[in-house]
Amino acid sequence: MDAVRVALLREVLAGTRWPAATRRFAASLRSSVVPHGGGLLLVGTRAYEPWHLAAHLVDEAAWSGRPELAPLLVRHRVRPGDPAHLAVGLGRLQGAGRGETLLLVAPERPDGGLLERVHDARRAGATVLALGSGDPEVTGLAHDALTLDPPEPDPDPEPGSESTRGIDLDMVQHLVSAAAGENSLPSTRGRRRLRDRLSRLADQLTSPPPARW
Repeated sequence: MDAVRVALLREVLAGTRWPAATRRFAASLRSSVVPHGGGLLLVGTRAYEPWHLAAHLVDEAAWSGRPELAPLLVRHRVRPGDPAHLAVGLGRLQGAGRGETLLLVAPERPDGGLLERVHDARRAGATVLALGSGDPEVTGLAHDALTLDPPEPDPDPEPGSESTRGIDLDMVQHLVSAAAGENSLPSTRGRRRLRDRLSRLADQLTSPPPARW
């Protein structure tokens, strides 16, 4: 069902920059982690922890046969008793360096302490990727960045609402993770992987019927 939802979302966004932009950013992510056998560190801001992207990437790693895509979630607050995979604090960034990729998800400007740690990781040789609001200091630190468009006002909002339109961060993360797991090379024995077959089926299901003359 994820393949169907992604296909439908891409169809809705056809004609915008998003299908190509998310595939390009996903290619940067994949080309950074796959040759090094992994080493993906995922971190958000103090106010936003990218749980959904972590889960999507874990799923895509399993679907695509690319275990390198599974990230290590780095958290701002770690509580006693957290399981090991959720107990990695910001101190992990101090050891980040060559062969590792730091993916920063920042819907708002990160605090100075996080930016300093990201800067140190880059100086140590880590590849820095950024997804978020396009803060100049964040994009200046990143080797590659994908910036959200500012929301557009809804021309016909519900009474009493302040509705906005446009693609949101969750949609972008879903598209990026799906594109990261897409098989860009022929699989062994000339067979498509299951994910590719599902994506192809989804495209067929969502295509308009052929015109009858």
